[in-house]
Amino acid sequence: MMVSNHENKDDWRTWDFSALMAVYSDLENEALNTGTVPGWLEAWSRVAERCDELYNRLYVATTVDTSDQKAQEAFEGFMQHKYPLWQSAEQRLKQKFLKSGLSVKGMEIPMRNMRAEADLFREANLELFALEEKINSAHDQVMGSQTVEWQGQERTARQMEAVLLETAREQRRAGWEKLARRQLRDREIINRQWGEYYPLREKIAANAGLADYRAYTWKQSKRFDYTPEDCKAFHQAIETVVVPAVTRLAERRKKVLGVKRLRYYDLLVDLSAKDPLRPFQNARELTDKVLATFSALDPVLGGYFRLMDREGLLDLDNRVNKAYGAYCADFTYVRRPFIFANAVGIHDDVQSLLHEGGHAFHCFERFRLPYFHQFSETSLPMEFAEVASMSMEFLAAPYLESRYGSFYSSADAARALAENLETALQFWPFMSMVDEFQHWAYENPRQGADPAACDAQWARLEARFRPHIDWSGYEDVMMTGWQRKDHIHQSPFYYIEYGLALLGAAQVWRNSLSDPAGALAGYRAALSLGGTASLPDLFKAAGARLAFNAATLRQAVDLMESRLREIEADY
Repeated sequence: MMVSNHENKDDWRTWDFSALMAVYSDLENEALNTGTVPGWLEAWSRVAERCDELYNRLYVATTVDTSDQKAQEAFEGFMQHKYPLWQSAEQRLKQKFLKSGLSVKGMEIPMRNMRAEADLFREANLELFALEEKINSAHDQVMGSQTVEWQGQERTARQMEAVLLETAREQRRAGWEKLARRQLRDREIINRQWGEYYPLREKIAANAGLADYRAYTWKQSKRFDYTPEDCKAFHQAIETVVVPAVTRLAERRKKVLGVKRLRYYDLLVDLSAKDPLRPFQNARELTDKVLATFSALDPVLGGYFRLMDREGLLDLDNRVNKAYGAYCADFTYVRRPFIFANAVGIHDDVQSLLHEGGHAFHCFERFRLPYFHQFSETSLPMEFAEVASMSMEFLAAPYLESRYGSFYSSADAARALAENLETALQFWPFMSMVDEFQHWAYENPRQGADPAACDAQWARLEARFRPHIDWSGYEDVMMTGWQRKDHIHQSPFYYIEYGLALLGAAQVWRNSLSDPAGALAGYRAALSLGGTASLPDLFKAAGARLAFNAATLRQAVDLMESRLREIEADY
């Protein structure tokens, strides 16, 4: 059953999974030689694309409405009954291809990845992955149902983030406390879910013959170019360079706000004393203005985004029973990305869509590669995938002004950039907390499985990386912060990527300040490489360097602080 790339994007609903498995069987039995391998790889790619898209379409359906029981059942059914068959078929083709000793140009790095995947594969783990996804869905349901009544309306946790931007401190405090109390009501159920994740993941690692789940994840994530020790060195560099910079920002914030103690609800309010930025009223306006921004930056990128809008590949508004957060999913067979977000009318929504837009552009650029194992999401170093998204936040920033059809006056665009830069500086210490927590949890499995020990460890990390925040009287909110970071629960060890990528993106931004066209060209060229180059080479192609040291970090921090001083001098 060979398939055409010109079918309607909705045809996935009628795809015959057994027919797809029959294609895998035919490929397994086909003879391989130098003449047949290109066509064999192409046929493998086409069937792998379909199965990958089927998985992603079903997953997306569970997130756009977490109360949709039929969607949950369809996804869980796929994970339980079809996913194992697909992955077993993939494993047999990987083994066949690797054993043949054959290859084609551009498959060197994908074959390295394939060897790691084939070595890690265990039939016994497929059922465990299905159970893990079931816990993930249950976790999404808990987080998606967290709402409070505020000013006579039911508000989601995401919508309540807008309250933190209000100039009236008492209003910020009241809104934040109300949401915190609601989130604490789910403390025990989240602890129980954590208790379900932990033994499952230990068993996955043990089945693969690895000492612990971190070792498993390292191999699964194809981290060939750095080690856990490099991550810890990066944490230390952040503590040395970034924490003092954030403390300086905090001291200025206390002075401007006229407070002696800086609370969590004081961290996001604009220091200009102006009303919060209100960049859009609804998802339609957000879409139109981000389209204008991308088009001003690069007509090709603008064309990509326009295509997504026209084909219904954007789900941007926040609503009850929608999974938390934002993501970009690959629909690999039809060669389209899908963006999911939770927009509530604040500037962070703009940044989020620019970020996910970067991921989407990465999809369009790499989808031109011929083979699934060169362009699939699993072929990418995630550290560089996040460079694609975070760099776009910086590259698009000069085009957020209304003169380009976008959101802001020049003064408000400067305020937006200041918010982005301060948020970026605050992010590095928080990223270190999340990553350090996960290293601790899986290095110390008995303590890591104990929610009380997790609370205590998170409190220690708060004191180390965010000493500028006064949590007195809110200790229970503070120490349960690990519960509210989905990556810790659903994607263990997937957070260091953001920290490394931010440093790469800061270097792309620095290049753009002196050579905008050159920086954009390098960025797009790097995206087009997909998974065909190593992580250091991808950074290099984008005009950056993969680094973990204080010296490189200091260059980025100095640039950010310098630009912040210039902007804030105009307040």
